[in-house]
Amino acid sequence: MTGVKSHPLLGEIGLDNFAPYLMNRIMGRYNASLRQEMSALGLTTPKMRSLAVLAIRDGLLIRELAVYAVVEQSTLSRALDGLLASGLVHAQSDPDDNRGTRVFITAEGRDVFAKIWPSMAASYGQMFQGISESEQLGFVITLNKILRNVRKNEF
Repeated sequence: MTGVKSHPLLGEIGLDNFAPYLMNRIMGRYNASLRQEMSALGLTTPKMRSLAVLAIRDGLLIRELAVYAVVEQSTLSRALDGLLASGLVHAQSDPDDNRGTRVFITAEGRDVFAKIWPSMAASYGQMFQGISESEQLGFVITLNKILRNVRKNEF
């Protein structure tokens, strides 16, 4: 015996019991529910996520924003170019490290985010329809434990 643990095959688990598949499917539907309003505001999913993160954690380094917004850095770079051109964010060199750039949401960016937030909150509410507060809390606690298990950054 080699001591290597054998894992069941995906076909044995089934897609409906495979958490990564379910999480991707849920997030795909959540993003799709916001697409029309995002488009009307000139936003894409990476732009919306960036504004959402910056509305809470302003002044992040670009690499930190990529992690929090769950966007590849190359995709984030294009999104930030658009947000900068639209005046929704501004960037400045990190005073502690001239190689780093910090991104800040502008008042106009906050206004745009305030327009999309009600739809985000409504989609979130629909997602948890019929699920008790205690179940939601337990779910979020579990998600945070999973995130700690898989994350590659200190945040």
